[in-house]
Amino acid sequence: MASNIDEPSENVDMALAELRDHYEQDGHGVELLEVAGGWQILTRPEYTEAIERAQLAARPQRLSAAALETLAIIAYRQPLGRAEIEEIRGVNAGAILKSLHERGLIDVTGRGEGMGRPLLYGTTPTFLEQLALRHLEELPRADELAIALRSPRPALQNGSEQQQEETQQTGA
Repeated sequence: MASNIDEPSENVDMALAELRDHYEQDGHGVELLEVAGGWQILTRPEYTEAIERAQLAARPQRLSAAALETLAIIAYRQPLGRAEIEEIRGVNAGAILKSLHERGLIDVTGRGEGMGRPLLYGTTPTFLEQLALRHLEELPRADELAIALRSPRPALQNGSEQQQEETQQTGA
């Protein structure tokens, strides 16, 4: 015997009541509530603040443009030292390196041969995880990045549009 979804059978009602009782008696963080003619499993109000704190802590903070630039330099040229990074960027990188290290995106991979044997930096498995990469070879090549930066809609262009744009750029 099939039952209409709008009119739950007695068995469904009993199962929902049993589930609601289970959540209440066993101290679960959720409760089953009848809402707007249906049922919802919701977080218990007393746990809302703890869940919000956990979500905030788990949410990665965005990197500044300077941090992204530094991270890109390290990713593409690793291992390299602070002096090399600062030479490329033209500014002091100490605070940014510390921040990237604290976030687990870079780590010390060794020591250079130069004066004072400077620390060398490289990316970490966390860096790969954040970018959903299996290995560094999956990073876009420099020529791919240049094309992407020149194109206003790189993901939306098809071959004919790209040819037309190249034709306009070369004047052919």
